[in-house]
Amino acid sequence: MIIWLASYPKSGNTWIRSFIAAILFSEDGNVGFENLSKIGQYPLISHFENFIDKEEIIKPENAEKLFKFMIPTQDLLNLDSKTKFYKTHFLNCKVGEYNFTNKINTLGVIHIVRDPRNVITSLKNHFSKKTIEDACNFILDSDRWLVEKKTDNNFIKDNSFPTFISSWKNHYNFWKKTNTNYLLIKYEKLLEEPKEEFNKIVIYIEKLLNIKIEKKKVEKAIESSSFKNLRLLEDQDKFDEFVKDKKNSKVRFFYMGHENNWKKILREDIKKKIEENFKKEMKELNYL
Repeated sequence: MIIWLASYPKSGNTWIRSFIAAILFSEDGNVGFENLSKIGQYPLISHFENFIDKEEIIKPENAEKLFKFMIPTQDLLNLDSKTKFYKTHFLNCKVGEYNFTNKINTLGVIHIVRDPRNVITSLKNHFSKKTIEDACNFILDSDRWLVEKKTDNNFIKDNSFPTFISSWKNHYNFWKKTNTNYLLIKYEKLLEEPKEEFNKIVIYIEKLLNIKIEKKKVEKAIESSSFKNLRLLEDQDKFDEFVKDKKNSKVRFFYMGHENNWKKILREDIKKKIEENFKKEMKELNYL
């Protein structure tokens, strides 16, 4: 069965993947990006090749139709009856009669959430948005796909898949409805109290997998998954999940961390726009 690492883009998913990979797949708890591949990403084109031709997958007009294959592809992934982790940015919703996932395939959800006022500054960098206004409109868009269906001729790059994320608000609300072993992790708490928050994840995994993880290994994983160390590893070209800008240059993935402070970066009108649109959710998460 699958334990989902679910998040809106630029909310700390890869940070948590790095930590989980260190405690489960390394010998000593040291973070190494080579272990990230052991925590897969969903969906990918390769997951759907038994159900639909690749040429059909890459057609923008077929994106919504692919929802009917979500459950069958997960059934196939779970044929080995092993517990596995998958990172996803996909909205946990229903399109027509087809759900993104179900209880048969889902063992649990680690839901990573970040203050939307800080999400937009990271989005501007990561997706090469021209302005903060562009990034703001990105997270307000309830019809948002990670690949622009109407404008991208290639639609699919490499093995990636069209990912429906909707708005920041919808993404949070749909995933929080998960009632199967749900754990909420806030990005800000990870920055402020990494030991406490990472230990919540350890306790959660130990319970679901019925295992015991060595304390020294956990301590080493917490230490080596610091934002500073992750940036150092990225600088050493040990991270291969980078994106490129329009000039084909690498965009830094681990961007600002503690320095990403919306209070210092955002104009008042942008801040007000985000807070007005996401007021209920931000209050619920104690962001307001």
